Amino acid sequence: MYNLLKKATLASFVLLFACNEPEKSNPNFQQEAANPEFLHRSLKQLTSVIKHDLFAPMIAARIYAYAHVAMYEALIPNSSEYKSLAGQVKGLNPLPQPEAGKTYCYPLASVKAYLRVGKKLIFSEDSIAQFEAKMLQEFKKIGIPKDVWERSIAFGDTIGGSIIAWSGKDNYLQTRSAPKYTVTFDNPKRWRPTAPDYADAAEPHWNKIRSLTLDSASQFKPIRPTPFDTNTNSLFYKQAFEVAKSVADSTPERIAIARYWDDSPMATQNAGHVNFVIKKVTPGGHWMHITEAVCRQQKTAAIKAAAAYVQTAIAIFDGFISCWDEKYRSEVIRPETYITKYIKGKQDWTPILVTPPFPEYPSGHSVISGAASTVLNHFFGDTLSFTDDTEVQFNLGTKTFSSFHAAADEAAMSRMYGGIHYMPAIQIGVEQGRNVGKHIVSKIKLNY
Repeated sequence: MYNLLKKATLASFVLLFACNEPEKSNPNFQQEAANPEFLHRSLKQLTSVIKHDLFAPMIAARIYAYAHVAMYEALIPNSSEYKSLAGQVKGLNPLPQPEAGKTYCYPLASVKAYLRVGKKLIFSEDSIAQFEAKMLQEFKKIGIPKDVWERSIAFGDTIGGSIIAWSGKDNYLQTRSAPKYTVTFDNPKRWRPTAPDYADAAEPHWNKIRSLTLDSASQFKPIRPTPFDTNTNSLFYKQAFEVAKSVADSTPERIAIARYWDDSPMATQNAGHVNFVIKKVTPGGHWMHITEAVCRQQKTAAIKAAAAYVQTAIAIFDGFISCWDEKYRSEVIRPETYITKYIKGKQDWTPILVTPPFPEYPSGHSVISGAASTVLNHFFGDTLSFTDDTEVQFNLGTKTFSSFHAAADEAAMSRMYGGIHYMPAIQIGVEQGRNVGKHIVSKIKLNY
């Protein structure tokens, strides 16, 4: 019954806009439709649904990547400056082209393509459908001629369909039925689940997902992690003790930084005997919204904003594949496990943040922050000061950074402050991510 009602609801939105013709033609419709707010608001809606549907960070990165490829590809026929990703990213063949000599409203097509892909890759389709109805109503009020309207909607739908077909060949569905990670307790150095949820290891086969630019998942394989050792004079023990001391010496400022960059899609919080879940943006979602904030602050035109979005999303997606390849190769245990078992007097020790359910090395935040910040440097320069307002919705205020790398460095260090990573995973993770970002900037040429 639920599915029938859901389909009826979706059908009602389609019917609504089939019956609503665009307003009387406006000779300036192209300029008004080029408002980048249509793209920014579409990103916000997709993030809202990703957050609601509780997608893991890696899966969220996949959604952002394909949706933004669709956004970009449906918009660039209007530009002689930007070129297609076809032939530049893995498996993307030349896409359908607009009919020569015909007028299109490419921003309308772009939003249509973006939302079609987004709707396909998430669970809460009705939320996207309602938002799409609202957006189409706003485009309709601009006064786009009827023939241009119909042609643009059809083009956006076609691009969206092509990107969906391409996404279906990235091995994601095959990994859904792959075996779970096997936890063993006879090898003390291997990762094991942590409190409070003792959740299964997340996405142990993510390195099997087709990347968009990497030669292989191990292309930027980092150096080996510090060898596991319980001797109090060992380097591993000292690195674990450093985490324990960091938490013990926490300051309000460091705690605030840890919580600002927490970005756990489903963080379990305890209040007495009550457990509750806070849904937040993912690490990749945070960097997508930094991109949005900068585009707004710089008054970036829609076409450049779409280019910044897509290359940042690709950096995050490939960054996760690179990171996860090493995580399940090295299988390093988390500080929480080591400290409570091997450091005297710390049996009841707990980190400030909830430990995520996957191996420790390298730090995912560090890798994707390094990758995203490197791409954003390419677009906006490495000395641009900006204000990030991603966490305002969670009552954590805004933060102003002197550069993208400064933001990435703080995001990385937040994992030490939170008690969930050793320092090598942070430092080496940032380096790994920056290598991924440099590769993407050199591999993908968006400008002619």
